[in-house]
Amino acid sequence: MQTEILSYREEKPNLEIKTVEKVAEARLPTEFGDFQIAGYRSLTSDEEFIALFKGEFDEKMPVPVRIHSQCLTGDVFHSLKCDCGKQLRWAMERIANEGHGIIVYQYQEGRGIGIINKIRAYALQDKGADTVEANLMLGFDVDLRKYDQCVEIIKDLGAKRVKVMSNNPQKIKAMIEGGLEIVERIPIEFKPSKDSVNYLKVKKLQMGHLLNLVG
Repeated sequence: MQTEILSYREEKPNLEIKTVEKVAEARLPTEFGDFQIAGYRSLTSDEEFIALFKGEFDEKMPVPVRIHSQCLTGDVFHSLKCDCGKQLRWAMERIANEGHGIIVYQYQEGRGIGIINKIRAYALQDKGADTVEANLMLGFDVDLRKYDQCVEIIKDLGAKRVKVMSNNPQKIKAMIEGGLEIVERIPIEFKPSKDSVNYLKVKKLQMGHLLNLVG
């Protein structure tokens, strides 16, 4: 898949306060090879995070990274309404092939509304609402997610210069603001299915995602 070089870099003063801590780590063998899995806990909320990573990192090495928001329907049940599960598996395979990389898995289902409300949103979509309209109809903002602690985890693992596996400009912005140097963006995009094409159009046209295969 073709990549594009980005010139994103922003120098930040070193005024960082630690807001996450690693509390567990183990080896995780997968169908893509062996990874390390680490559990992080927020020091400012009850949120927990998972880091799946491979290899050793230093501040000079460009590291493939992905911040992946939990999508139970896509990641576990292989829903065709989105491309989330495909993106996760693609990122794992990419890291396995390169021999190093980081995925931070964040429990922000349904762009932060939770799995039950996500199912409610699906029901509204069945009646004709798009994914943005459904969230608004349920009384939520379009996207409630925040990524600052995910960025902190990436840095805690030793990465500074990153190759971002994402189409989401908000994740890219969070990495820049968090002090990471983005040396490359690696798109993750698949041909839309009949069930996902409208969802992806909304992400591109209303949410600004960097997608090429939908209009």
